[in-house]
Amino acid sequence: MRSLVIGGAGFVGKYLVRHLLELKHEVIITKMPMEEARVEGAAVYDLDILDKATVTELLEKISPDLVFHLAAQSSVSMSWKNPQQTVDVNVKGSVNVLDGLRSMKKKARILLIGSGEEYGQVIPSETPVCETSPLRPGNIYAATKACQNMIGRIYAQAYGMNLVMVRAFNHIGPDQSPVFVAADFCRQAALIESGMQEAVIRVGNLEAKRDFTDVRDVVHAYVLLAEKGQAGETYNVGSGHAVSIGDVLKLVLKQSAVEIQVEVDEEKLRPVDVPVMEADVRKVWRDVGWKAQIQLEQTIGDMMEYWRSVIGSKGCS
Repeated sequence: MRSLVIGGAGFVGKYLVRHLLELKHEVIITKMPMEEARVEGAAVYDLDILDKATVTELLEKISPDLVFHLAAQSSVSMSWKNPQQTVDVNVKGSVNVLDGLRSMKKKARILLIGSGEEYGQVIPSETPVCETSPLRPGNIYAATKACQNMIGRIYAQAYGMNLVMVRAFNHIGPDQSPVFVAADFCRQAALIESGMQEAVIRVGNLEAKRDFTDVRDVVHAYVLLAEKGQAGETYNVGSGHAVSIGDVLKLVLKQSAVEIQVEVDEEKLRPVDVPVMEADVRKVWRDVGWKAQIQLEQTIGDMMEYWRSVIGSKGCS
């Protein structure tokens, strides 16, 4: 099985590539020229998904069986700061990939990655949200992913493309960028333990509840959906249980070796924040037999150890 991971140098891509190699797939990775991706056993190509001609040329050259489209501007906070880049990468880039795949003689199986953020302002009676729940995206990133999903569904129906779509909820794990909240907490705690930051963690909104899933569970879902998911369908991927950001912080503080104070940082507050986001994951369980296995406490512990290692070895500040 020849599997192409577009955006394979990113956080999720690294875990997905590792899992595919364990499954004995032939793996090809694309990355941005400025990124690094050295994976033993995988071929690596530079690719800017905004360059349509290059995208099409590379797809013809590789001729994959499975395509995992992970390349995205995936930070909500960054989407507020740079909406144009978010639209370009998440919408225009995805259309370039879909058009390139549509033009191929060999019809690949495609997994198009979206986000639970697409559901937006969920009312209490809709929680947990299922795949048919209304979409009310409340930020720029969410709007681009909702658009990507709608375009993907149209391509599947109009062109008969073998395309499965995912709405992935918050996934976390070691090596995640501290632009994301759980990684930010773990990094700050490790800096405090090392004496490189005063004993204060600066936070945004702690009341929001999110559905956190370990990235190692998430990539297992992606492979199962790419292989067995129903074409043209969208699947939620999450733990099925929302916890508050404050509860995540408590797990970090519990696993810290020192006493830490908490302060609100106004710059970490978002212009719009959805109170609760929790996935109904019955469909993915029914169709491909997947459910999350790794407990949040274990994930946070692994993330803490990762940041301790990084800061200890590099003197990161």
